[in-house]
Amino acid sequence: MKLVEPIQDLYDEEFSHCYGCGRLNDEGYHLKTYLEGEITVSKFIPKDYHIAVEGFVYGGLLASLIDCHGTGSASIFYARESGLEIKMGNAPRFVTGNLNVNYIKPTPLQKELKIVGKLIEITNRKVITKIDVIVEGVVTVTGEVTAILLPDNFGKVIFHRK
Repeated sequence: MKLVEPIQDLYDEEFSHCYGCGRLNDEGYHLKTYLEGEITVSKFIPKDYHIAVEGFVYGGLLASLIDCHGTGSASIFYARESGLEIKMGNAPRFVTGNLNVNYIKPTPLQKELKIVGKLIEITNRKVITKIDVIVEGVVTVTGEVTAILLPDNFGKVIFHRK
């Protein structure tokens, strides 16, 4: 599968508002996930206001980067395994079913974070990925994301409370 653009730029408009990766969210992180051989890669540079303690990144930001990279990676891996040629508006969209994050070392502010995804398992509706956050060659955070394929009627079904 050849994919030159980031997967997030190929999501249908109705699924492009995510705070972490949505191209239509002016306030978001605009995380971009690319396929590089057998892995997926995103890059992000945390700003001073992404602080936890002096000089280090807030853990919630790191978890959200792993989350968004995991769902973007799921879309890429699912399309590749399904033989789907991704074009604007047809990229499969996944949501998080489970997110596990392990903080290995403090992650410094204002350094480029390389976020790398590897495929662990894939079924007809679920993709599990292992995600690493790497700073200057050192893994600072690892995660595992179980991503669930959105059904065609997602957002169109109204839930009623009894």
